[in-house]
Amino acid sequence: MPAATRAPHFVRSLERGLAVIRAFDADHPELTLSEVARASELTRAAARRFLLTLADLGYVHADGRTFRLTPRVLELGYSYLAGFSLAQIAEPHLEQLVERTRESSSLCVLDGDEIVYVARVPARRIMTAAITVGTRFPAHVTSVGRVILAHLPETERELALSRADLRALTPRTIASAELLRAELDRVRGQGYAVVDQELEEGLRSVAAPVRDRDGEVVAAVNIPVHASRNTVASVRRDLLPHLLDTVAGIEADLRMATGAAATGRGPVDAPGTGTHRSSSSPRPPAPRP
Repeated sequence: MPAATRAPHFVRSLERGLAVIRAFDADHPELTLSEVARASELTRAAARRFLLTLADLGYVHADGRTFRLTPRVLELGYSYLAGFSLAQIAEPHLEQLVERTRESSSLCVLDGDEIVYVARVPARRIMTAAITVGTRFPAHVTSVGRVILAHLPETERELALSRADLRALTPRTIASAELLRAELDRVRGQGYAVVDQELEEGLRSVAAPVRDRDGEVVAAVNIPVHASRNTVASVRRDLLPHLLDTVAGIEADLRMATGAAATGRGPVDAPGTGTHRSSSSPRPPAPRP
């Protein structure tokens, strides 16, 4: 966050400590002090103090010259997931969808300019994508992100487009704000999004929005597939109807759960996602083959 935009209450040291934690990822599970300092944009002395503090708290393990996160860091995200009833409601539906399609499926929400995986059921394949709960991607190049962005209020959507990094990740990536705006309009009109090898070569994905009992989009469900196994036409013909049925089931359970909580007849609270919520029109029927 630029210094000029920070509020008076902003705690700089907390920002730096979180930057140290975020320096570690699936591609960099172990880092040296110099690598942590570089990734978190801190001096070596500052990075060392934060790493040693995190080690004292049990979140980091030091092994000679390298550092790595410990399982205790999962506590930082568990409190959110434990209270996120939508993920709990969606998971059995995702399992049924994966069983029917034999493809992986995930539930994602929008967090700033990124989508975050909050529930995931992988297909039973020898080779699967290295995506887990907590994985993030730029929203505008993913099917789930486009579905949610498409249903934002216009001012919020335009703000998101103005912040988006429109660099081409593949030759197929939409790298123009005007073309992306037109694509979001199309996604909103048809009620689902198909992204064809824009995030990664060989990866196609279809997604549909999840609406709460007020008709507002709170999340999205996707089915990613290998381009070698599925054409865009087969994704629409064979997978999209199952996806829309799954989302309808999630929404029905979500309405029941939040309705029971609102009347005091059940323990489930409405999901507080901390993400954008947007009004939307009724879901269109699945396209015919």
